[in-house]
Amino acid sequence: MLASPVGVLVTIPALVAAVGVGILLVGRDATRTVSDDMARRLLTSNAASVRSDVAFALDQAGPVLEQLRALADPARPVDDALVRIHDLVVGRPGVAYASVSFPDGTFRGAYLASGRVEVQESKLGEAGTDVRRYTVASGALVPLRRETTDYDPRQRGFYRLAVATRARAWTEPYTFFATHETGITCTEPLHEPREAGGALRAVLTVDFDVGALSQYVARPALDQARSLVYTRDGTILAYPAADRLALPATDQLLRAADLRDPALDALLASPPPTALRLSELAASDGHYLAAVAPIGGQRAGVAVPLDWYVATLVPVRALLGPTHAMERRSAIASAGALAIAVGLAIVLAWNLVRMRRQVARSRAEARSAEARARELGSYRLVARLGAGGMGEVWRAEHRLLARSAAIKLIRPEAMHDPSSAGEIHERFRREAQTLASMRSRHTIAIYDYGVTELGVFYYVMELLDGLDLESLVLRHGPQPAARVIPLLIQACASLAEAHDAGLLHRDIKPPNLFLCRAADEVDILKLLDFGIVQTVHDTGAASISAPASVPASVPASVPASVPASVPAPVTASLVGPTPKLTQIGAMLGTPGFMAPEQILGMPLDGRADLYALGCCAWWLLTGAELFPRDAADARLLHRHIYDPIPGLAAAMPGACPPALEAVISACLAKDAAERPADARALAAALRAIASPAGAAWTADEAEAWWRAYQPAAPAAATASEVQVIMPGRTDLRPVAATSEEAIAKTIASPPPTRG
Repeated sequence: MLASPVGVLVTIPALVAAVGVGILLVGRDATRTVSDDMARRLLTSNAASVRSDVAFALDQAGPVLEQLRALADPARPVDDALVRIHDLVVGRPGVAYASVSFPDGTFRGAYLASGRVEVQESKLGEAGTDVRRYTVASGALVPLRRETTDYDPRQRGFYRLAVATRARAWTEPYTFFATHETGITCTEPLHEPREAGGALRAVLTVDFDVGALSQYVARPALDQARSLVYTRDGTILAYPAADRLALPATDQLLRAADLRDPALDALLASPPPTALRLSELAASDGHYLAAVAPIGGQRAGVAVPLDWYVATLVPVRALLGPTHAMERRSAIASAGALAIAVGLAIVLAWNLVRMRRQVARSRAEARSAEARARELGSYRLVARLGAGGMGEVWRAEHRLLARSAAIKLIRPEAMHDPSSAGEIHERFRREAQTLASMRSRHTIAIYDYGVTELGVFYYVMELLDGLDLESLVLRHGPQPAARVIPLLIQACASLAEAHDAGLLHRDIKPPNLFLCRAADEVDILKLLDFGIVQTVHDTGAASISAPASVPASVPASVPASVPASVPAPVTASLVGPTPKLTQIGAMLGTPGFMAPEQILGMPLDGRADLYALGCCAWWLLTGAELFPRDAADARLLHRHIYDPIPGLAAAMPGACPPALEAVISACLAKDAAERPADARALAAALRAIASPAGAAWTADEAEAWWRAYQPAAPAAATASEVQVIMPGRTDLRPVAATSEEAIAKTIASPPPTRG
């Protein structure tokens, strides 16, 4: 069995895996038992600790009320009273508010706000309650803000309870006036001596809300466990996870139903305990262990009803955490051993088949070299500019004319799949045919086109000296408006010719706009890559479902005014009834540079290319795309369809003529009808823009820039690559394959000489 590659790859990993599984099973049962007992003890201990902590927090009401007695004098200076109340609240976990209310409606108190203690005094007036809020710094009040509310402490439940009982008492849970949070209050009335009439002098309060008590409830040590304080009827008094639920601020008590926690629902459905109890609950999302204890007895010197409870809940599955950790470690160790075994098996198998692969590779290289030699008989290859799974681009020289050129060809290996060979040939032919039909000096020129007797396509293009606009900005940063305007005008010249011929480029982006020099001319712009060109006559396809390549989240966010079915782009031939290359439901283009109608698959005209050119202008002027890219293309496409255009001048590091911002904003209009009518209209608007004072891009500056620009030298071909290509030669080696995107950008990215 080990004599064959398959036997090596199967036997060694199987043996290692069997040993690892055996070790894992031996330790699993023992670890689970120990983990379960330990978790139950921790759960009970944690519930008892939380009960003790909450009881201690509630007991702080007594000392605070005793000290508030001395401050229940309306004649006492406000500064002194508020500073002293402030000091009572500082450093008392669980306490949310301490206050003194007087029979005339005057209210003085200190409270927790955004992690600090603030104080306030409010007085009733004809226009409402005048509230003044302060912070305390170095023993003095620092004004914060002044506001008018309808707050009257005499109408609140704590005040009425104190008046009715004439003694210290705990309120039922209620919602606080400002925060709307659920809480409880220990309230106490203060009366004049009987000999003075026994009239009510003030009402003292100490408040505990959900937020303050929740911070005081210690988080359980067990993974996925949570503790809470609640009443028998389901009111939540403390729940550490409540701050992450974004619950609305209302006058309704915080109920267990608001938390939407199946474990809490099961807890409230079980009978309440009279002492600390550990039980198992069956909830809709699984089984839980619950340690529940009542909080009662004397709190702040007042008997508390036995309907407050503290509970700690943990999923039963979380109790096996240590076991799962052990199993993960064992699995990792087994996987490591298995990986070593697989690596060893691969090495052994590779040695067995290496010679066979070398022979197959040599034969494939010979076939590729022979095919290229027969189709490129007039050219000498100098340096490889790029290669991909489908084709290659070479820098070459004509044997007789000594003219440099760029050759793009389809490798024979890419044509082995009959289902895609016809489409590849047709797309290649159309790109060459489109380029050959263009006469603008700002469209890359094609010299020759041919098909060998073996059916391999190639065409020869001019070789450009420069760099694409994407590389220009990445290397040299945003460009001045005075330089960008002439570049956009040159791009319009190429697009105008294409649109006059009924051709839409559909992929205008910085890598497809190439900045070059020729002889003594500099800053010449060339438009590249007509691989997905489309005629305007084929944009009105029948209404079909949304493009399949658009993520599902994009159509889902379309407003009701947009039809549920939109036409998808369909590429037709340049001349004659040739087959369609873009299948129905496909979306072609680059997400960051696509017009809204192109994203939605609607009928297109030349204004879609003008939108993309506006995106390129934004890139040149700001050094960033119009809308930032997210992890998914769906959000980016949504922004191009619906989001407003940011301010261009604010995003540019240099000066921006207002007229330029207006022209680019028009190009980026969501509605194609609001854009310039055509490329010539856009060019005319750009020519009419005056350069900002002192920011002109002169010919001398352009020549100086190009003298300083030093592109990387192109890689020289190896001895086996530089050959005079003639029929019958088979010694030319194929280049290594890279991505097809590299083929598409070889004439528009470094090194600087591109066809």
